[in-house]
Amino acid sequence: MSTSRTVDRAFEAALYTTADDALDTAASLLAADPAADAELSRRGEEFVAAAWRRDWQPADLVRIVRRELDAVHVRLAAALIRARAPHDRPRGPRWAAQLDALPDEAPPPRTDRFSHATAVLELYRLLLRLPALEPLSTEGAAEGAGEAAGRGREGRPESRALARIRALLAKAEATGYPEEAEALSAKAQELMARHSVDEALLSAHAPSPDAPGACRIGVDPPYEQAKAVLLDAVADANHCRAVWNEPLGFSTVVGFEADLEAVELLYTSLLVQAEAAMTKAEAAQRAGGRGRTRTFRQSFLAAYAHRAGTRLRAAAEAATADSGSAPDVDLLPVLASREVAVTERLERMFPETTTTRLRGVSDAAGWTEGTRAADHARVGRRRPLA
Repeated sequence: MSTSRTVDRAFEAALYTTADDALDTAASLLAADPAADAELSRRGEEFVAAAWRRDWQPADLVRIVRRELDAVHVRLAAALIRARAPHDRPRGPRWAAQLDALPDEAPPPRTDRFSHATAVLELYRLLLRLPALEPLSTEGAAEGAGEAAGRGREGRPESRALARIRALLAKAEATGYPEEAEALSAKAQELMARHSVDEALLSAHAPSPDAPGACRIGVDPPYEQAKAVLLDAVADANHCRAVWNEPLGFSTVVGFEADLEAVELLYTSLLVQAEAAMTKAEAAQRAGGRGRTRTFRQSFLAAYAHRAGTRLRAAAEAATADSGSAPDVDLLPVLASREVAVTERLERMFPETTTTRLRGVSDAAGWTEGTRAADHARVGRRRPLA
């Protein structure tokens, strides 16, 4: 029997049914034919290419595999993405960064051929059933507009601002002193707002103004609802809009590229700070003889998101007002036109959205502690750090 026929028979048996015995039959066929391994890998690369055509990206694929399957499947998926990469056209700096962030190429654990074939088929079952996602690129231009915008920013002095923002947030995450974290996060948000204004003014006077883009940011369990609320608050404060896809575990954020970068940085940092503060709050509650529950943690993160969002918006509005008070700067029309562009892009991508009621927010102690933690991490205006 040809190796191609072996793979065909295995796929017919396993990929179009969810029965475990069918999976065992297919894995036995593949395990008995070592010559089919190369063809099996080639078919896997085709599944990855099909995912790209359905507007998935490398980070999306790794995220859904990690969410639905196990570590062995994540390693297999990362290997397929790497194998496919040389055959893909260039897709811009964000895509390249996702390739660089793939899990390390650690040697696979020793296993028998049957177990390996089973894992491969489980992965392919998942890849085969991936739904189409909303395109992140603008119509007709694929990723071209985003690529050009990314290349245009590389080497601009403004990129140094993002490096400084990243450094400030890293320090905020690392410090054990809430007041220091507050000051560092505050300065980071101030720089983000000013950077956004600078980018808006540069684009407004460019021959071909930028268009809004979009990216996906993972919202991982547990407590996905509260985390999605936090991401929405960060997006709103940075002139972006976020739409949460609960079943697939991510939010799509729509905005101009500099603002998208700011949202990714700040959300990640605030999430780290929130989880560290929640761990300390739980320890204090246990020391006082009060056991904490999942409801405490959900309430804590919900309160943190609510309060942090209020602080973020205030900081951004103050920094924008300062920038707009400079002579010869007609900022309001520029920002208004960009807000309209972001809203129109969002409505084209998501013509129908629904709101979700936040569940599990009923623990008063969790809400109080979460609010207090957000006060420590607040991002209101502060004098520049010495």
